[in-house]
Amino acid sequence: MIQHREEFLETIGMSLGRAVNTTDKPQRNWKYAPQKKGYQGLSQDDLLEILEKQCQNIHTDVVKTTVEELPQALEQVVENYGGGPISMWQDPRFNQYKLKSLYEEIWPRKGYEISQWKEELGEKNIENAEKANIGLTFSEYALAESGTVVLFSDKEQGKSVGLLPNSFIAIVKKSTIVPRMTQVAQILNKRVESGETLPSAIDFVSGPSNSADIEMKLVVGVHGPIHATYIILIDE
Repeated sequence: MIQHREEFLETIGMSLGRAVNTTDKPQRNWKYAPQKKGYQGLSQDDLLEILEKQCQNIHTDVVKTTVEELPQALEQVVENYGGGPISMWQDPRFNQYKLKSLYEEIWPRKGYEISQWKEELGEKNIENAEKANIGLTFSEYALAESGTVVLFSDKEQGKSVGLLPNSFIAIVKKSTIVPRMTQVAQILNKRVESGETLPSAIDFVSGPSNSADIEMKLVVGVHGPIHATYIILIDE
């Protein structure tokens, strides 16, 4: 419920010397739109190469694998990070890519504590993510220019999984790599215009947390994951 909306807009309209428009969408027919022209004509392989190079700059590992070999690749990355506890989404894609045996059989046998994000757990989900060694998610899109993965939050896909654990793993389909944030914004805008309800939160995560506030010296792992790995499915 928006209160005093009309009065507020009328005050601004009077100050600008123009009528208030609350019905017609503004036209954005800019003469120049450089944000749309960057990286034009590049293939998915080209974008993957750009993403890999940028990930080197942001201290993020990239592992390329196939759908068939994904379980082995994921198991190896988890081992490299020292195992559990693991906080992960409750996402049908884990079953789709035949990863169920990892978190239901193999990892529990190794003594790794597994916590899936469940709506009924409430604040306990955040506590599980805070104490987790690894956070495991799927990326909806990846931005080649900045080495960023885009995470959609939902009732079974909490944003804390990608922000609180010591290490962060995102599974990325090569087909979802786009040049930059411009393309994701365009995709989301079309979804809104079609009447689709967007996720409760959309997070742009660019590798492990870092800061260079003090004398421009980069410190990695300041207020979030210390390590990050993107597992790229090159045949998806």
